[in-house]
Amino acid sequence: MFAAFETLEVRPTTRNICAVVAVIQQETGFQVDPAVPGLLAMARREIDERAARYHIPGALVALALNTRSPDGRSYAERLRHARTERALSEMFQDFIGTVPLGRQLFADLNPVRTGGPMQVSIAFAEAHVRTSTYPYPLTEGVRREVFTRRGGIYFGIAHLLDYPVSYDSMLYRFADFNAGHYASRNAAFQQVVSSLSKTRLALDGDLLREGSSEPSQTELAVRKLAIGLGDRQIRRDLELGSEHEFEETELYRKVFELADSRTPAPRAVVPSIRLQSVKISRKLTTEWFAKRVDDRYRRCLRSPQRAE
Repeated sequence: MFAAFETLEVRPTTRNICAVVAVIQQETGFQVDPAVPGLLAMARREIDERAARYHIPGALVALALNTRSPDGRSYAERLRHARTERALSEMFQDFIGTVPLGRQLFADLNPVRTGGPMQVSIAFAEAHVRTSTYPYPLTEGVRREVFTRRGGIYFGIAHLLDYPVSYDSMLYRFADFNAGHYASRNAAFQQVVSSLSKTRLALDGDLLREGSSEPSQTELAVRKLAIGLGDRQIRRDLELGSEHEFEETELYRKVFELADSRTPAPRAVVPSIRLQSVKISRKLTTEWFAKRVDDRYRRCLRSPQRAE
């Protein structure tokens, strides 16, 4: 943990340490590669759903899974014996890389998308090493590194703490850890736009349609407001929604000025998002996650053995 703090230049304060401890405690109970109950059923459901999507017969899927994998066992056998995320991820990596049907079903999209003691996003880790220097050798690749203690802690701390925010509570960092950087700030922006435009918006923190030039519901609602900005500038400012600089845009300033003229508006709210994953079988939300972690964080701060 301290090696990650030092490399990332994040201060190892009591609050930061307790924030990391709270996430680890909530996500895995301090297990580097935790066993996941019902993992086999979840994995088979993912395979069967993808096969149905591409109209691939079950008999063909069974034949592919009975193929011998690089470790000498069949993929079906490895699937039956997988108890942890790392074992499942490695099975899918081999399946995608060596079996033609595996590539057809999953392309390069391994359905195990998070891992390690902090359950950090593997996509985040892969993006992070493209812009920052990772302090350890990546001999087996970023995905496998996430499932190690050092990698899982490093990338988890980077995702949780290594970005500037204007939040007045750690609760919103916990929500962002689950929903994406600045999701809490963006959800507050959406809430204000929804109120001012009298348009019902999903408070999910997504200001634009990912991968599309079509305007999102948030963008269309902003266009209704009398703030003196054209559609092009609105779009340019919304494109900064994943950056801290969004708060410095004319759009952000004018929207909150209009809102504050009626009643002071919060600058952060926990996004309303239903959690979905191959590993999740219950109805869970970002709010549930953030509040559970925040409870653990506050207990850590009250602990007489806390770090100073």
